[in-house]
Amino acid sequence: MNKKALITGINGQDGSYLAEFLLEKGYSVIGTVKRNSVAENQTARLDNIFNKIKLFYADMTDMASLMKVISENQPDEIYNLAAQSHVRISFDQPIYTTQVTGIGTLNLLEAVKTINKDIKIYQASSSEMFGNNIDPDGYQRETTPLCPVSPYGCAKVFSYNICRNYRNSYGMFISNGILFNHESPRRGSNFVTNKVVKEAVKIKLGLSNSLSLGNMEATRDWGHAKDYVKAMWLILQHKNPDDFVCSTGISHSVKDLVEYVFGELDLKWQDYIKIDKKYFRPEELKDLKGDSTKAKNILGWRVEYSFETMLDEMIEFWIKHYD
Repeated sequence: MNKKALITGINGQDGSYLAEFLLEKGYSVIGTVKRNSVAENQTARLDNIFNKIKLFYADMTDMASLMKVISENQPDEIYNLAAQSHVRISFDQPIYTTQVTGIGTLNLLEAVKTINKDIKIYQASSSEMFGNNIDPDGYQRETTPLCPVSPYGCAKVFSYNICRNYRNSYGMFISNGILFNHESPRRGSNFVTNKVVKEAVKIKLGLSNSLSLGNMEATRDWGHAKDYVKAMWLILQHKNPDDFVCSTGISHSVKDLVEYVFGELDLKWQDYIKIDKKYFRPEELKDLKGDSTKAKNILGWRVEYSFETMLDEMIEFWIKHYD
């Protein structure tokens, strides 16, 4: 009998790639989406698999809706990807971010504990939980102390810890994937990677003449979402619930990102970039670089995309889009 997976936030970047991956593995896939008045755009990332999955309306802040979906479908695995996931916006909406990204996880855990404690749960934890804490060798790993510098990071720390608490208290199979930044052509265009690529292509095609950014010195460990959804699945196939950092181990600055993308389009980035203070965070996160040795050794996880091949794919996507 095929396994059944429930993906919260299935219509996001990670949810769409994960759904495709699980379908290839022979899973039955169901997903939750939050009701949106603009329904035409809500499931755009799922267009190529829309008839192969089942979607249900639910909200992480509405425990009853989660219980209804879980009890009616009885999944074997749940991948909790739903969140208010934009870090900068979490400063503008800290209470909403905490309710969805933090308390929403607790709602899900309580629902599973009530309905069927044997369901395996993957929790999407984040490198943002580390804040500016970094080990002496320049990396962040499972043992690095958590010290978030944004409401989003704080909410993710709560989710991470409540998952560990439920795992230890109730014997539930709950694992955290501490994922570092991962991007793709499906990334929201208000996130810096896709924002840079999209606007650079528009500039190249004469559709735009400038790009406004914030802190260009911040460094991030950027990988491709396709690689990271494989890690999610591997984490739930491991015999024991555990916590794993997933990262490339290589960091680049926003300036590196800009230089590469504009360079690939034969543009001089200095002619188009403007610095706008509104894109700076009230408390900046300077450096992120992860050590995924544990995931590599225990799960056999490997990344296939490099920073450059990831951006090449994104550039190609936007060129085709505007052509």
